Amino acid sequence: MGKALVFLADGFEEIEGLTVVDLLRRAGVETQTVAVTGSTEVTGSHGIPIRADVLFEDMDDSGAELYVLPGGMPGTKHLAAHAELGKLLTDAAASGKKVAAICAAPSVLGGLGLLKGRRATSYPGFEEQLVGAELSTDPVVVSGNITTSRGMGTAIPFGLELVAQLKGRDAADKLADGIVFSGNR
Repeated sequence: MGKALVFLADGFEEIEGLTVVDLLRRAGVETQTVAVTGSTEVTGSHGIPIRADVLFEDMDDSGAELYVLPGGMPGTKHLAAHAELGKLLTDAAASGKKVAAICAAPSVLGGLGLLKGRRATSYPGFEEQLVGAELSTDPVVVSGNITTSRGMGTAIPFGLELVAQLKGRDAADKLADGIVFSGNR
């Protein structure tokens, strides 16, 4: 059940992107990494190169239920600048699909107007970019079909929440036990 797309741009926060991919795949969610910068080789904000599964222009988002944005700089700026990604996220959110962002990336959702009237969180210092949101400092905030999280230190609870949304709370709890995670639950 479920298909997830995780969007990567040069300068993404490696732990935020790859932890989510790892947890979703462990839970049996079909998960694709999608490069938005024209090359499948994407370099994280700490110089770690990874190879994305597919380029944005070649992706097939049919059947996708979850769209995920990791944070990091300048990755978040690259995500925000990608007009076609913005349209995809706006359409996905409007159709009730799940959209998630962590760290600085909730600012992308804020810029698209997707946080108006919703609770949301982000990395400290990005709150003013969560346009129209009711701000929270909770590690993970779910507001309707939008999930936001604070940063690298909340990547596991964020990923587990996304697993719970697609596979159920029991699956997320079993996964948390399997990786010996006990925090923030």
